Amino acid sequence: MDDATRTELEAAVFRRLISHFQERTDVQNIDLMNLSGFCRNCLSRWYQEAANEKGIEMDKPQAREIIYGMPFEEWKEKYQTEANAEQQAAFKESHKH
Repeated sequence: MDDATRTELEAAVFRRLISHFQERTDVQNIDLMNLSGFCRNCLSRWYQEAANEKGIEMDKPQAREIIYGMPFEEWKEKYQTEANAEQQAAFKESHKH
């Protein structure tokens, strides 16, 4: 596979991942962190860092809006729930290091 095709496939997969996360508003970031070690906020930070490395000015709210599909504060208001004691304990355990 040539580099251009690989890049196109990787981009398509990334877009599908973002779309999936935007559709699955029932999945909380803390659950993603506990299971996989990354969440929507991580993706938005990586996106912002990649843009900045390419000389594209992008701040945290702009990157989060790309990943969340709406302003982050709006997403939090609509979909974010309080983390329960079990979720918080799992987070502490998975992020000891």
